[in-house]
Amino acid sequence: MISFLKISAKFQSTIQFADYDHTKFSAAELPISGTTPPQPGRFLFPVRAETPPCSLGFSSFDRPSEREREDMSAGVARGRLSGERKAWRKNHPHGFVAKPETAPDGSANLMVWHCTIPGRAGTDWEGGNYPLTLYFTEDYPSKAPKCMFPKDFFHLNVYGSGMVCLSILNENGWRPSITVRQILVGIQDLLHQPNPASPAKYVEYQLFVKDPAEYQRRVRQQAKQYPALV
Repeated sequence: MISFLKISAKFQSTIQFADYDHTKFSAAELPISGTTPPQPGRFLFPVRAETPPCSLGFSSFDRPSEREREDMSAGVARGRLSGERKAWRKNHPHGFVAKPETAPDGSANLMVWHCTIPGRAGTDWEGGNYPLTLYFTEDYPSKAPKCMFPKDFFHLNVYGSGMVCLSILNENGWRPSITVRQILVGIQDLLHQPNPASPAKYVEYQLFVKDPAEYQRRVRQQAKQYPALV
């Protein structure tokens, strides 16, 4: 039952409330005890009989437009990234760099992050500081960012475009709770612990499997191309 505001047909200056069952009556047939049955249009908020009681006929006002949905999604993504930025500034792994791109107007573009991953000490990657760019979409954190090394980066799990192939970045492996910190540390681990079961390039895969010494030499050579940051 719903209380509904009406103007009495007998006393048009008097505002009253009438209860009705929306599944049994139309707006023109609602019985009002002690008054003349109202005529169509006498209710301030007429509704059709099939209208769900919770919407009161105004569902079109409550339904967000496509633009509004995009704005809400963008707000979620940027809010999460803003929090990630604050957390990174407060505490991040030694040697790593991660910061949003600077827009032409001097503001921070939270949707693109420029990062640096240091090669782990004691591995063939040691001494290198590898540039990585994270590209976020408005669907973040529901969807993982695209992680890109420079084009033709030498690694059997990095495509020729530079895109990283890592399980936690895949559709089935990604979780919204995964942080920027976890992504970067995971990629650092991937550098010296490649996954031959999921190769991204044929040449690197063949070297890793058939000539690991040459693979390691190429890795050390590449490390010299990305010296320590000054």
